[in-house]
Amino acid sequence: MNLDLTPFFEKYETIVNQVETAFQRVKDRHPEEVRCKPGCSDCCHALFDLTLVEAMYLNHHFNKTYTGADRERLLEKAGNSDRQAYKIKKAAYQMSKEGMDDEAVLKEIALKRIRCPLLNDEGLCDLYAFRPIACRCYGIPQAIGGKAHTCGLSGFDPGKPYPSINRDIIHDQLAAISMALALAIKSKYSGLAEILVPVSMSLITEYNAEYLGIKPDNASDGPTKEREET
Repeated sequence: MNLDLTPFFEKYETIVNQVETAFQRVKDRHPEEVRCKPGCSDCCHALFDLTLVEAMYLNHHFNKTYTGADRERLLEKAGNSDRQAYKIKKAAYQMSKEGMDDEAVLKEIALKRIRCPLLNDEGLCDLYAFRPIACRCYGIPQAIGGKAHTCGLSGFDPGKPYPSINRDIIHDQLAAISMALALAIKSKYSGLAEILVPVSMSLITEYNAEYLGIKPDNASDGPTKEREET
């Protein structure tokens, strides 16, 4: 399938660059509090999901970077990780079904730890240059759902005001790009842009015409139209 996603990946990379700039700004202002360094992998055990454009971006670079035995090794790790994620989400659904409020369920999920399949034996990311946005801003204060969050290994004091990244705004931007992508490829699946998947599933998934809900002969003209309109 010849699907040119360049226009959407470029828009995604614009957001990535903005996040990187914001992270560096906070780090420059609070060098003692931001303790991210090579080998620190606390964020590599967090459970979170990717929007469609993020997942396809990571998948694209994974397939470009890895082939043969290395690719199979990472896919095996991704499969193991995905099974763990499924069990946690299934348990969360059950807790919600039994009457636990959403905030309590989210707190319970936040306590779970899953090793990212891209975390290697040296404690480094095998796709660091293309890591998701959640990984890029983990070490500084963030606003998520109107509440403050920060890495437990950082030096930021709870309750004190610090500059932060608003993840809700970022999510809305990523959702908008994902929606534009789905419309441009003329997907028959109305909910395609709303699909959220963990890193593990983004590596395993084959984003082909069948998965995306498009005809193979239309795969190359949707994004081209998007580029002309922008």
